[in-house]
Amino acid sequence: MPERLFVCTPSKLGSYADCPRRYRYTYIDRPSPQKGPPWAHNSLGASVHTALKNWYAVTPDRRVPESMPMLLKSTWVREGYRDVDQERIAYRKALGWLDTYVTGLDPEDEPLGVERVVATKTAVLAFNGRADRIDSRVGDDGPEAVIVDYKTGRSGLDADDARGSQALALYAYAAERVFRRPCRRVELHHLPTGTVASHEHTEESLARQVARAEDTARDIMAAEKAVAAGADPDAEFPTNPGTLCSWCDFRRSCPAGQEVAAKEPWASVEHLERPPA
Repeated sequence: MPERLFVCTPSKLGSYADCPRRYRYTYIDRPSPQKGPPWAHNSLGASVHTALKNWYAVTPDRRVPESMPMLLKSTWVREGYRDVDQERIAYRKALGWLDTYVTGLDPEDEPLGVERVVATKTAVLAFNGRADRIDSRVGDDGPEAVIVDYKTGRSGLDADDARGSQALALYAYAAERVFRRPCRRVELHHLPTGTVASHEHTEESLARQVARAEDTARDIMAAEKAVAAGADPDAEFPTNPGTLCSWCDFRRSCPAGQEVAAKEPWASVEHLERPPA
């Protein structure tokens, strides 16, 4: 019998790479352990992403900065903030980022996809993922697709971040097959700083990222088979203790996670309250 394909998304592969135990808690254990409270930075990121998605859903004549307060307010996620004051500061910051960002966009541009699911299969994977935006641009050899990923985190990003992102590479690999045009360029648009970190993949570099994903999938499937055959789940899906434990949704259910100091749900947005240097 042929091996079944491993159905995955970038977040599913990334979860295992970060910590096999977290992967088990998320995708295997049923019932899944109770998660901790919502994170403010996730709420902030989701609000900004949805506002930009809705920006492209309106007609070009309404794609003006003056539309952004309404778009952001209608998509705003309130969970995770310390209090109303902190939430208001985050909202104003996000609105400022968006205003600056959309001012630099051409309202007449129509991307190939916004929040578009792309999917493909390999000998090991049945991959699908939702790209923030897939642009249509003209390259040296004609029309091409470009993967755009929005980022709202505190740290700036550089070309190494774009080059090393497995998620972006897998989006590009899948988009090239869905749209039947080259897709080698990937971009990280960091809204807080207004910077773009980009990388131009080659056919070989995309193949390497796909091979890495396939290796991860094989590891996961081997661990699942071992557990099904009676192996110790904790041994097959070990913890990977580190700083990420402080931010893990399952920290309270994980012995290794409990040894690391917890972060408050709003810790990652506290810097927004400080005046600029």
